[in-house]
Amino acid sequence: MIRILITDDHPVVRQGIKQILDDLEEEKIIEEAGSARELFAKLNKNDFDIILLDVSMPDRSGFDVLDEIKKTKPDIPVLILTMYPQEQYAIRAFKLGASGFLMKITAADELLVAVRKILKGAKYITPSLAESLANSFEESDEPKHTKLSEREHTVFIEIARGNSIREIAEDLLLSEKTISTYRSRVLNKLKLKTSAELIRYALKEGLVE
Repeated sequence: MIRILITDDHPVVRQGIKQILDDLEEEKIIEEAGSARELFAKLNKNDFDIILLDVSMPDRSGFDVLDEIKKTKPDIPVLILTMYPQEQYAIRAFKLGASGFLMKITAADELLVAVRKILKGAKYITPSLAESLANSFEESDEPKHTKLSEREHTVFIEIARGNSIREIAEDLLLSEKTISTYRSRVLNKLKLKTSAELIRYALKEGLVE
């Protein structure tokens, strides 16, 4: 029996993924989570053979969630699903221990192949992503945001999405002073001066919509 956990904050997306996974020949139990909090609540009750995880979660960054999963349940493979440009996120995902990375737009065609491969203990990477990664390694100058720590990157993305220091502090269960410190570090590493410049940078790099 295969246990699969789909984590995405959009019920329609979860339902679509579930319908695709119904074509797996193996007997399976498919559970759903609409937030990071719900995901970890389910992980505390059961182990899963694979977790499908959206990058953009309402309560925590998908990368922050991935990092915690690999620290607490390192043997559970995680397939990242995202609508964002793969070149911008894939390297970070694999560095954090993801077993696969898939754009939602291609999920209908590639999801079953990815899940089957990951369940066999392998990693899944699309040909287009492999080419993008190869090209990125050939380039000498990596984007500045790739130098951010996981927490800095989380705060960076939340600010870029227009969230206030107070909102971010509440979501991450940290003090406003701590979030302000992370903001200063991000601005320094990206060589920016204001949150407005930070937002423009994120939009230019395709990190937010």
